[in-house]
Amino acid sequence: MVLSRGLLRGINPYIMLISLAVTLAFTFYTLIFPEQSAQLIDQTRTIITLTANGWYVLLAAGFLAFCVWIGFSRYGQIRLGADHEKPEFSYFAWFAMVYAAGQGIGIIFWSIAEPMFHFSGGTPFSDAVANEEAARVAMKVTFFHWGLNAWAIYCVVGLALAFVAYRLQKPLSIRYTLFPLLGKRVEGGVGILVDVIAIFATLFGIATSLGLGVQQINAGLHSIWGVPQSTSIQLLLVVVISACALVSVLTGLKRGIKYLSISNMWLTIVLLAFFILFGPTLYILDLLFGVSVDYLVDLLALNIFVEGTSQHLGDADASWKSMWQGWWTVFYWGWWISWAPFVGVFVARVSRGRTIREFVFGVIGVSSLLSFVWLAAYGGTALHIDLFSGGSIAATVNQNVSQALYATFAGMDVGTVGYIATIAGTLLVATYFITSSDSGTLVLSTIMSEGAEHPLKRHRTFWGVMQGVVASVLLVAGGNAALSTLQTASITAALPFSVLMVLMCISLAKGVHQEHKRLLMAPQSNNIHLQEISQ
Repeated sequence: MVLSRGLLRGINPYIMLISLAVTLAFTFYTLIFPEQSAQLIDQTRTIITLTANGWYVLLAAGFLAFCVWIGFSRYGQIRLGADHEKPEFSYFAWFAMVYAAGQGIGIIFWSIAEPMFHFSGGTPFSDAVANEEAARVAMKVTFFHWGLNAWAIYCVVGLALAFVAYRLQKPLSIRYTLFPLLGKRVEGGVGILVDVIAIFATLFGIATSLGLGVQQINAGLHSIWGVPQSTSIQLLLVVVISACALVSVLTGLKRGIKYLSISNMWLTIVLLAFFILFGPTLYILDLLFGVSVDYLVDLLALNIFVEGTSQHLGDADASWKSMWQGWWTVFYWGWWISWAPFVGVFVARVSRGRTIREFVFGVIGVSSLLSFVWLAAYGGTALHIDLFSGGSIAATVNQNVSQALYATFAGMDVGTVGYIATIAGTLLVATYFITSSDSGTLVLSTIMSEGAEHPLKRHRTFWGVMQGVVASVLLVAGGNAALSTLQTASITAALPFSVLMVLMCISLAKGVHQEHKRLLMAPQSNNIHLQEISQ
């Protein structure tokens, strides 16, 4: 029920008010009882990482298998729109917006930090530490966390949305992904529940990324101009960059968001070229091709690995390896799932006219490939410095993870070019921050307006501000342990939405089967949807 008048015109009041009430309750509780909230956050993380790791591992593997199946199947030729409809955006613009929404801030933060953590601390997959074998294993695990599985999680939600919105002519709203399965029941209380769950996953997923982003921007400003690294500076950055994001989102998808995403992509290419040309080029290429093969060969083993946890429950002396999967894989799968409604709505919004096969291999295949190139260039440079040049990037990362990128720039020792790259890197973090925030704002207001492609500006403004508020509260609640707090927020918000994603897969499979059957029965009227498919 979308109101047609009043302050809440253009929005579903039930979704809006429930979401706002819970968000405000979380905010005030965290600010009024900081110690209790910090303890609750820590306990929540421990419970999830020790008991739900098998669920997250199973989900990520299942989603990848589902996407590969539907992409290669006979359903892959179905177009997300009318049969002869052309895509709204060029390949470059489409991919730039998809990638900026999907992994922008996060991969800048972790592309060096994660492989250096695994390199110096080891993984359950190898006993090697701080040597060449450890470097390759570290990159393989990082590829796993940022590759096919991550993009498959996004693909499930995006494809389900695009199919019901542009093939079945339903609103672009999370609830309608279950329409082929539940029919008109999604228009009542069930639909409200689905949308509220999606909003919380989105809100806390984006807040996690914004929190990581301001930490890294603060680190960059400290490296360039000596700006202190503190929570107060990071809160100021949240305000400034959220304001920039609001300007972008208010200009609309085809102007502010589109052109900022394209600018991001060009700056990404420039920095990749910097690392490849001024870094250890041959080593980067060797890692890229060699580790890609290792990753694909071991993909099944990586996807079925579940760390034993029962023996560690209540064991205060358990080693870090007893929590490794919870700290890394579970966090990533939870983070991707919490981002899935946001990225899914946005990717669906820009993908009208693509075929299912094109969608799957563009979103999963091409995006993963760029992530591998990025990780090999950034992470490979840092690994090479520590392995062969006596660097101490791993030690820096273990002390302050947000310094990873800038420690690598310093370790490359390329003078003025490195200084310029440091500024460009900070600018890239900021622009990815803005595109994530403005895209997220658009998606939140789209969900609350039950799929309106152009939500009212006042709703976009309000939820843009709320994103900044939640990110700020998480930073304040975390204090010195802000990273752990941000990670906990994402995996907690993801848990209920993960159940909805399983239902989405079932619903999408049923929907494409019905649509394929219809096409076979009416080959001469492919542009006309039979009434029973939309009822």
